Amino acid sequence: MDCGTNSIRLLIASRGADGGLVEHDRRLELVRLGQEVDATGRFHPDALARTFTACEEFASVIEEAGCARVRFVATSAARDVSNRDEFFAGVRRCLGVDPEVIAGTEEASLSFGGALSGVAAAAEPVLVVDCGGGSTELVLGHRDGHILQSVSLDVGSVRLRERFLHGDPPTAEQVHEARRFVRGLLDGCGIDLAGARTAIGVAGTVTSLSAIHQGLVDYDRAKVHRSTLTAATIHSLAERLLAATVDEAEAMGPLKRRRAEVICGGALIIDELMSRLGTDELVVSETDILDGIALAMVR
Repeated sequence: MDCGTNSIRLLIASRGADGGLVEHDRRLELVRLGQEVDATGRFHPDALARTFTACEEFASVIEEAGCARVRFVATSAARDVSNRDEFFAGVRRCLGVDPEVIAGTEEASLSFGGALSGVAAAAEPVLVVDCGGGSTELVLGHRDGHILQSVSLDVGSVRLRERFLHGDPPTAEQVHEARRFVRGLLDGCGIDLAGARTAIGVAGTVTSLSAIHQGLVDYDRAKVHRSTLTAATIHSLAERLLAATVDEAEAMGPLKRRRAEVICGGALIIDELMSRLGTDELVVSETDILDGIALAMVR
Protein backbone atom coordinates (compact mmCIF):
# COMPACT_ATOMS: atom_id res chain seq x y z
CA MET A 1 0.00 0.00 0.00
CA ASP A 2 1.07 3.54 -0.80
CA CYS A 3 -0.54 6.19 1.40
CA GLY A 4 0.01 9.69 0.10
CA THR A 5 -1.43 13.12 0.77
CA ASN A 6 -4.47 12.68 -1.46
CA SER A 7 -4.85 8.95 -2.10
CA ILE A 8 -4.27 5.53 -0.60
CA ARG A 9 -3.62 2.71 -3.04
CA LEU A 10 -3.33 -1.06 -2.91
CA LEU A 11 -1.44 -3.39 -5.22
CA ILE A 12 -1.54 -7.16 -4.80
CA ALA A 13 1.05 -8.88 -6.98
CA SER A 14 3.37 -11.84 -7.24
CA ARG A 15 6.70 -12.39 -8.92
CA GLY A 16 6.54 -13.49 -12.54
CA ALA A 17 8.88 -15.88 -14.30
CA ASP A 18 10.79 -12.93 -15.77
CA GLY A 19 11.32 -11.33 -12.36
CA GLY A 20 8.65 -8.71 -13.00
CA LEU A 21 5.26 -8.33 -11.38
CA VAL A 22 2.11 -10.31 -12.04
CA GLU A 23 -0.71 -8.02 -10.97
CA HIS A 24 -3.68 -9.59 -9.16
CA ASP A 25 -5.51 -6.52 -7.84
CA ARG A 26 -5.06 -2.75 -7.86
CA ARG A 27 -7.28 -0.25 -6.03
CA LEU A 28 -7.36 3.43 -5.16
CA GLU A 29 -9.32 5.53 -2.67
CA LEU A 30 -9.09 9.31 -2.53
CA VAL A 31 -9.03 9.98 1.22
CA ARG A 32 -7.24 13.38 1.36
CA LEU A 33 -5.15 12.37 4.37
CA GLY A 34 -3.25 15.64 4.01
CA GLN A 35 -6.33 17.81 4.55
CA GLU A 36 -5.13 21.06 6.22
CA VAL A 37 -1.79 19.48 7.22
CA ASP A 38 0.11 22.32 5.57
CA ALA A 39 -1.67 24.86 7.79
CA THR A 40 -2.06 22.94 11.07
CA GLY A 41 0.75 20.39 11.13
CA ARG A 42 -1.76 17.75 12.24
CA PHE A 43 -3.94 15.11 10.62
CA HIS A 44 -7.56 16.24 10.59
CA PRO A 45 -9.93 13.81 12.40
CA ASP A 46 -12.10 13.52 9.28
CA ALA A 47 -9.06 12.68 7.15
CA LEU A 48 -7.99 9.97 9.58
CA ALA A 49 -11.50 8.52 9.60
CA ARG A 50 -11.60 8.36 5.78
CA THR A 51 -8.16 6.75 5.68
CA PHE A 52 -8.99 4.12 8.30
CA THR A 53 -12.20 3.23 6.45
CA ALA A 54 -10.15 2.61 3.31
CA CYS A 55 -7.63 0.57 5.32
CA GLU A 56 -10.43 -1.64 6.65
CA GLU A 57 -11.67 -2.24 3.10
CA PHE A 58 -8.15 -3.05 1.92
CA ALA A 59 -7.67 -5.43 4.87
CA SER A 60 -10.60 -7.54 3.68
CA VAL A 61 -9.16 -7.70 0.16
CA ILE A 62 -5.71 -8.63 1.47
CA GLU A 63 -7.13 -11.40 3.66
CA GLU A 64 -9.21 -12.83 0.84
CA ALA A 65 -6.18 -12.86 -1.47
CA GLY A 66 -4.09 -14.70 1.13
CA CYS A 67 -1.12 -12.34 0.87
CA ALA A 68 2.13 -13.64 2.36
CA ARG A 69 3.69 -10.21 2.91
CA VAL A 70 2.20 -6.78 3.48
CA ARG A 71 3.95 -3.42 3.38
CA PHE A 72 2.37 -0.04 4.10
CA VAL A 73 4.37 2.98 2.91
CA ALA A 74 3.41 6.51 3.91
CA THR A 75 4.91 9.53 2.19
CA SER A 76 4.69 13.32 2.31
CA ALA A 77 1.74 14.03 4.61
CA ALA A 78 2.95 11.61 7.29
CA ARG A 79 6.36 13.31 7.46
CA ASP A 80 4.90 16.64 8.50
CA VAL A 81 2.48 15.95 11.36
CA SER A 82 2.60 16.10 15.17
CA ASN A 83 -0.07 13.41 15.68
CA ARG A 84 1.63 10.69 13.67
CA ASP A 85 1.15 8.18 16.51
CA GLU A 86 -2.62 8.39 16.11
CA PHE A 87 -2.23 7.56 12.42
CA PHE A 88 0.14 4.68 13.19
CA ALA A 89 -2.20 3.19 15.77
CA GLY A 90 -5.19 3.32 13.41
CA VAL A 91 -3.34 1.66 10.54
CA ARG A 92 -1.98 -1.00 12.88
CA ARG A 93 -5.49 -1.69 14.19
CA CYS A 94 -6.95 -2.01 10.68
CA LEU A 95 -4.15 -3.89 8.93
CA GLY A 96 -1.94 -5.43 11.57
CA VAL A 97 1.21 -3.78 10.17
CA ASP A 98 3.19 -0.69 11.09
CA PRO A 99 3.33 2.08 8.48
CA GLU A 100 6.75 2.99 7.13
CA VAL A 101 7.22 6.73 6.71
CA ILE A 102 9.87 6.81 4.02
CA ALA A 103 12.21 9.68 3.24
CA GLY A 104 11.88 11.63 0.02
CA THR A 105 15.05 10.02 -1.36
CA GLU A 106 13.58 6.52 -0.99
CA GLU A 107 10.28 7.71 -2.42
CA ALA A 108 12.17 9.03 -5.44
CA SER A 109 14.04 5.76 -5.91
CA LEU A 110 10.87 3.65 -5.69
CA SER A 111 9.04 5.94 -8.14
CA PHE A 112 11.93 5.72 -10.61
CA GLY A 113 12.04 1.93 -10.49
CA GLY A 114 8.29 1.64 -10.76
CA ALA A 115 8.05 3.99 -13.73
CA LEU A 116 10.81 2.27 -15.68
CA SER A 117 9.21 -1.13 -15.05
CA GLY A 118 6.33 -0.10 -17.32
CA VAL A 119 7.82 2.40 -19.78
CA ALA A 120 10.79 1.94 -22.11
CA ALA A 121 12.74 5.19 -22.20
CA ALA A 122 13.67 6.25 -25.73
CA ALA A 123 16.71 8.29 -24.72
CA GLU A 124 18.66 9.05 -21.59
CA PRO A 125 19.12 10.52 -19.11
CA VAL A 126 15.54 9.90 -18.00
CA LEU A 127 13.63 12.18 -15.67
CA VAL A 128 10.78 10.66 -13.66
CA VAL A 129 8.42 13.15 -12.08
CA ASP A 130 6.01 12.00 -9.37
CA CYS A 131 3.65 14.87 -8.61
CA GLY A 132 1.69 13.86 -5.53
CA GLY A 133 -0.57 15.73 -3.17
CA GLY A 134 2.05 16.96 -0.73
CA SER A 135 5.37 16.60 -2.52
CA THR A 136 6.88 16.26 -5.98
CA GLU A 137 9.76 13.87 -6.60
CA LEU A 138 12.19 14.48 -9.45
CA VAL A 139 14.59 11.67 -10.33
CA LEU A 140 17.17 11.81 -13.10
CA GLY A 141 18.90 8.60 -14.08
CA HIS A 142 19.72 5.94 -16.63
CA ARG A 143 17.50 3.29 -18.17
CA ASP A 144 19.30 0.58 -16.17
CA GLY A 145 17.94 2.11 -12.96
CA HIS A 146 21.08 3.99 -11.92
CA ILE A 147 20.06 7.29 -10.35
CA LEU A 148 22.15 10.37 -11.06
CA GLN A 149 20.22 12.98 -9.10
CA SER A 150 17.03 13.08 -7.08
CA VAL A 151 15.11 15.54 -4.97
CA SER A 152 11.80 15.69 -3.13
CA LEU A 153 10.21 19.12 -3.39
CA ASP A 154 7.83 20.20 -0.64
CA VAL A 155 5.01 21.01 -3.03
CA GLY A 156 2.15 19.00 -4.49
CA SER A 157 -1.38 19.46 -5.77
CA VAL A 158 -3.06 19.56 -2.34
CA ARG A 159 -0.38 21.68 -0.70
CA LEU A 160 -0.36 24.22 -3.55
CA ARG A 161 -4.16 24.41 -3.65
CA GLU A 162 -4.47 24.97 0.09
CA ARG A 163 -1.60 27.44 0.33
CA PHE A 164 -2.21 29.62 -2.74
CA LEU A 165 -5.12 28.65 -4.98
CA HIS A 166 -8.00 29.43 -2.63
CA GLY A 167 -10.52 30.72 -5.17
CA ASP A 168 -13.02 28.69 -7.11
CA PRO A 169 -11.67 29.33 -9.64
CA PRO A 170 -8.34 30.74 -8.41
CA THR A 171 -7.76 34.43 -9.08
CA ALA A 172 -5.05 35.69 -11.42
CA GLU A 173 -3.09 36.95 -8.40
CA GLN A 174 -3.31 33.55 -6.69
CA VAL A 175 -2.08 31.80 -9.83
CA HIS A 176 0.78 34.30 -10.16
CA GLU A 177 1.89 33.71 -6.57
CA ALA A 178 1.64 29.94 -6.97
CA ARG A 179 3.71 29.99 -10.15
CA ARG A 180 6.33 32.18 -8.51
CA PHE A 181 6.59 29.75 -5.59
CA VAL A 182 6.90 26.68 -7.84
CA ARG A 183 9.45 28.40 -10.10
CA GLY A 184 11.61 29.14 -7.07
CA LEU A 185 11.57 25.51 -5.99
CA LEU A 186 12.34 24.20 -9.48
CA ASP A 187 15.11 26.74 -10.08
CA GLY A 188 16.79 25.70 -6.84
CA CYS A 189 16.13 21.96 -7.05
CA GLY A 190 19.68 20.99 -8.03
CA ILE A 191 18.55 18.67 -10.83
CA ASP A 192 19.83 19.09 -14.39
CA LEU A 193 16.31 19.41 -15.80
CA ALA A 194 17.50 20.75 -19.15
CA GLY A 195 19.64 17.64 -19.57
CA ALA A 196 16.68 15.25 -19.48
CA ARG A 197 16.09 13.55 -22.84
CA THR A 198 13.09 11.46 -21.79
CA ALA A 199 10.50 12.57 -19.23
CA ILE A 200 8.08 10.14 -17.58
CA GLY A 201 5.22 11.37 -15.42
CA VAL A 202 3.53 9.21 -12.80
CA ALA A 203 0.68 9.59 -10.28
CA GLY A 204 -2.78 11.11 -10.34
CA THR A 205 -2.09 14.56 -11.74
CA VAL A 206 -0.47 13.42 -14.98
CA THR A 207 -2.73 10.42 -15.51
CA SER A 208 -5.75 12.69 -15.06
CA LEU A 209 -4.33 15.25 -17.49
CA SER A 210 -3.95 12.47 -20.06
CA ALA A 211 -7.53 11.29 -19.51
CA ILE A 212 -8.86 14.84 -19.94
CA HIS A 213 -6.77 15.40 -23.07
CA GLN A 214 -8.02 12.15 -24.61
CA GLY A 215 -11.62 13.04 -23.82
CA LEU A 216 -12.19 9.86 -21.86
CA VAL A 217 -15.63 9.50 -20.31
CA ASP A 218 -14.63 6.46 -18.24
CA TYR A 219 -11.10 6.10 -16.96
CA ASP A 220 -9.12 3.56 -18.98
CA ARG A 221 -5.67 2.62 -17.64
CA ALA A 222 -4.70 0.98 -20.93
CA LYS A 223 -5.35 4.19 -22.87
CA VAL A 224 -3.57 6.37 -20.30
CA HIS A 225 -0.50 4.17 -19.88
CA ARG A 226 2.31 5.19 -22.25
CA SER A 227 0.25 8.05 -23.70
CA THR A 228 2.13 11.30 -24.33
CA LEU A 229 1.51 14.95 -23.62
CA THR A 230 3.44 17.80 -25.23
CA ALA A 231 4.51 20.86 -23.27
CA ALA A 232 2.01 22.96 -25.25
CA THR A 233 -0.83 20.55 -24.44
CA ILE A 234 0.05 20.57 -20.74
CA HIS A 235 0.17 24.38 -20.70
CA SER A 236 -3.24 24.56 -22.36
CA LEU A 237 -4.71 22.05 -19.89
CA ALA A 238 -3.21 23.91 -16.94
CA GLU A 239 -4.67 27.21 -18.13
CA ARG A 240 -8.10 25.61 -18.56
CA LEU A 241 -8.05 24.01 -15.13
CA LEU A 242 -6.78 27.13 -13.37
CA ALA A 243 -9.66 29.10 -14.90
CA ALA A 244 -12.26 26.47 -14.00
CA THR A 245 -14.39 25.92 -10.94
CA VAL A 246 -14.18 22.54 -9.22
CA ASP A 247 -17.51 21.60 -10.80
CA GLU A 248 -16.19 22.52 -14.24
CA ALA A 249 -12.96 20.60 -13.70
CA GLU A 250 -14.87 17.53 -12.59
CA ALA A 251 -16.91 17.68 -15.79
CA MET A 252 -13.79 17.77 -18.00
CA GLY A 253 -13.06 14.07 -17.62
CA PRO A 254 -13.37 10.97 -15.47
CA LEU A 255 -12.23 12.74 -12.29
CA LYS A 256 -13.33 11.92 -8.78
CA ARG A 257 -14.38 14.94 -6.76
CA ARG A 258 -11.31 15.01 -4.52
CA ARG A 259 -9.09 14.88 -7.60
CA ALA A 260 -11.02 17.68 -9.30
CA GLU A 261 -10.60 19.86 -6.21
CA VAL A 262 -6.80 19.92 -6.48
CA ILE A 263 -5.85 19.09 -10.06
CA CYS A 264 -5.32 22.74 -10.97
CA GLY A 265 -2.40 22.81 -8.52
CA GLY A 266 -0.83 19.68 -9.93
CA ALA A 267 -1.27 20.90 -13.49
CA LEU A 268 0.51 24.15 -12.64
CA ILE A 269 3.49 22.23 -11.21
CA ILE A 270 3.81 20.01 -14.30
CA ASP A 271 3.39 23.03 -16.59
CA GLU A 272 6.24 24.89 -14.89
CA LEU A 273 8.42 21.78 -14.98
CA MET A 274 7.94 21.16 -18.71
CA SER A 275 9.30 24.59 -19.64
CA ARG A 276 12.64 23.61 -18.08
CA LEU A 277 13.18 20.18 -19.64
CA GLY A 278 15.37 19.13 -22.53
CA THR A 279 12.40 17.35 -24.09
CA ASP A 280 9.05 18.67 -25.27
CA GLU A 281 7.13 15.49 -24.41
CA LEU A 282 5.97 13.80 -21.24
CA VAL A 283 5.29 10.05 -21.31
CA VAL A 284 2.51 9.10 -18.91
CA SER A 285 3.01 5.94 -16.85
CA GLU A 286 0.49 3.96 -14.84
CA THR A 287 3.35 2.10 -13.14
CA ASP A 288 4.81 4.16 -10.32
CA ILE A 289 5.91 4.06 -6.68
CA LEU A 290 3.35 1.35 -5.89
CA ASP A 291 5.00 -0.94 -8.45
CA GLY A 292 8.41 0.05 -7.11
CA ILE A 293 7.38 -0.98 -3.60
CA ALA A 294 6.07 -4.33 -4.84
CA LEU A 295 9.18 -5.00 -6.94
CA ALA A 296 11.40 -4.38 -3.92
CA MET A 297 9.35 -6.93 -1.95
CA VAL A 298 9.53 -9.77 -4.50
CA ARG A 299 13.19 -9.48 -5.44
